[in-house]
Amino acid sequence: MEITLRRNSNDAVELVIGNIYPSDQGMYRCTTPSTDAVVQGNYNAVVEVKVIADGLTVSGSKARATSTLNLSEGDAFQLRCSASTNSSEHTHLYVSWEFKNGLAWQEILSLTHDGKFQSGLEYSERYISGDVRLDAMANDIYRLSVSQALPTDEGAYRCRVSEWVKGADGSWQKIQEKTADVANVVVQPTALGVFITRSNVTVTERESLDLTCNFTTDRSGIFQAEVTWYFSNSPEDTLAEAQVLLSADRDSVISDSTLISLSHVDRSSYHLLIRDVSLEDSGYYFCQAALWVPQHNGSWHKVAERTSLPVTVDVLAVEPNYNVFLSASKTPKFAEDPTELECRITEAQNTEANIRFTVSWYYRLPLRSDEVVKDLLLATMDADWTLVVGDRSKQRAQNGEIIFSKPTVDTFRLRIQWTSEADRGDYYCVISSWSRQRNNSWIKIKDVASMPVSILWSTQDYALTVEAVKLKPFFMAGHTFEMTCKVSSQNIRSPRYSVLITAEKTLNDQTHPNGTTRIISLNQDSVVRREDWTDQDRVDGVVLEKVQENEFRYRMYQTQISDAGLYRCVVTAWSPGGGGMWREAVNGLSNPIQIDFQVSGPVFNVSVHSDRTTIYRGELVNLFCIITVEGPVLDLDDMSFDVSWFAMRSITMDRDPVFLASLDRKGIVTQARRNGSSDVSLERIAPLEFRLRLHGCEDQDFGNHYCLVTPWVQSAAGVWQQEMEIKSKPILVTVKMDVLNAFKFPLLIGVGLSTVIGLLSCLIGYCTSRWCCKKEVQETRRERRRLMSMEMD
Repeated sequence: MEITLRRNSNDAVELVIGNIYPSDQGMYRCTTPSTDAVVQGNYNAVVEVKVIADGLTVSGSKARATSTLNLSEGDAFQLRCSASTNSSEHTHLYVSWEFKNGLAWQEILSLTHDGKFQSGLEYSERYISGDVRLDAMANDIYRLSVSQALPTDEGAYRCRVSEWVKGADGSWQKIQEKTADVANVVVQPTALGVFITRSNVTVTERESLDLTCNFTTDRSGIFQAEVTWYFSNSPEDTLAEAQVLLSADRDSVISDSTLISLSHVDRSSYHLLIRDVSLEDSGYYFCQAALWVPQHNGSWHKVAERTSLPVTVDVLAVEPNYNVFLSASKTPKFAEDPTELECRITEAQNTEANIRFTVSWYYRLPLRSDEVVKDLLLATMDADWTLVVGDRSKQRAQNGEIIFSKPTVDTFRLRIQWTSEADRGDYYCVISSWSRQRNNSWIKIKDVASMPVSILWSTQDYALTVEAVKLKPFFMAGHTFEMTCKVSSQNIRSPRYSVLITAEKTLNDQTHPNGTTRIISLNQDSVVRREDWTDQDRVDGVVLEKVQENEFRYRMYQTQISDAGLYRCVVTAWSPGGGGMWREAVNGLSNPIQIDFQVSGPVFNVSVHSDRTTIYRGELVNLFCIITVEGPVLDLDDMSFDVSWFAMRSITMDRDPVFLASLDRKGIVTQARRNGSSDVSLERIAPLEFRLRLHGCEDQDFGNHYCLVTPWVQSAAGVWQQEMEIKSKPILVTVKMDVLNAFKFPLLIGVGLSTVIGLLSCLIGYCTSRWCCKKEVQETRRERRRLMSMEMD
């Protein structure tokens, strides 16, 4: 149907006449009937339709006669379209060039009906740059000009022309539109091949490397080439990761370099020359070529670009020839002796100024034949001679015990200041040669190891002999005791000795239960120290001195009876150690020297008594330490006693004694610190009797109690002599609890509280019945009286 009526919306209807004829020209009315009683508004409208004769002519023309336009990439081409109209009305033409290389046509460039140029979305940049133009020429010709053909320009081209007229209201209306196919454009890409004439190349260090980059192309006419050389360490590196060596642009301007040169041999060949190659020049080389063609505006456009396959270049180092000799300038005969090793470069050849030598020191632990040899790195040098110390020797190197040095150009030295047993084994050195590169870096080219040197010495067990000699065969109490200690040693380097004098008393000493007392000592640096000598009356009563290097003398002045016992010399041999320190080698014990006094004086005995052995807590107990004297009778003023009380918190005497209190011969009382509320007091109640009181006894006062007595006797010369310490037999003190007294007060308190609570309960019950229940009791009584009166009636 050529005439249709179509509703566009709820209030719009469109009349469509297809294939209009001149007879269709006239006035057309649109009427809208209304059923309203009152007329409101306009219910019809009239429009005039003019039919203009078809005077639009569109035809395509091109520069070449064929319908297909064959081009090379980068060529310029032009397409023409002829469009005209002979309409009597004042109409305008809208000319648009379109391109299709697929299913849809896309706009290239248009000249609108109002005289404006409009580019398609894909061609906006090329239009702005002037690569694509639309020119209106004489004789109604519209020319499309492309200054440089691209592979994407291949496809069909057409010219689309529409005729527009301006209405009375000033709006533009398209009257008709026609298209004309112009040409099919075929763009042949520029063929470009790039290759390097040589394949894998091997050169020797310090020689020259020459490579040539060639390219081939099917393009004729005017073009310029641009060539860039690249270097990479891996064939998988991209251009962005590769290093640019040199380049020549399309004007044959070559970038600058000192050791690398690039020459333009002919139109398609570029020669690369690298002089004085080094090891760092080993890698992969490739070149990239690009072709540029001129454009109509004088600029240049790149039409092709290709990259060659990489060429492998191996640079062989000029290895210096040298040998390595390791010798021991100092070897230890004993432990702690110094060890010195020298690693020397011999018979060196091809060692130019750019060759540097460094050393690495290794230690090999001597193992059995069936075990794997373990090499431990002691230290190594970097190319810049920076010393890196291994874990085995790091701490000793920081302390100065191991020294690494380079005394001469071709000699390296390792010195162990104090060789220990752990240093026994094999040592060898490795000399590394380094080559300096153009960028001042260093590359290792060779390692040469020396023959191992064994550091061993004959080891024998240390031997130490100590002999004690008494200088006086017999002496009395109060005289001076002397003895010497003579020392001899074997297999100890430069020994020094420290001496300790010990005494084993005939009776147990409570300060030293094992019976051995450390009296005085002399260390290896001849510093004297009093150990357990605490006799304030004889502070300077013992002397230990060094007579010779291996002989020491001990003196004890004003000897006492209590000094009787066995005396020995405990000797320790020391040898020089690392860092100026002394190392303990071996210990030795001398034969005993006995001090025994002929006792012709009184004999003392001690016993302990108590007024009662069973007591109750909180009571007082008296313990008596009674001294008896047998033998020659002495004046009481010539006797004095040190008394100490101890307790063992056990019936079987299997625990350590606890000190309670002491009273020395000068009358000074010393008490132990107590944790409980009980207390002790110690006093002398008779010349030969001492009393210990336990006040307010507690459970902790239970146990066996005994006293220790040290008699002092004044000789005819007025010198006080200390006798042997005497220990009494223990007495057991038992602490019980008084049950009656323990429960008396709690029982009285309980009975009292119960009585008070009972009386209080009775009082509360009475008050409650008296005041709270009074009304009910009275009413009950009246009711009873009424019943009684009724019965009487």
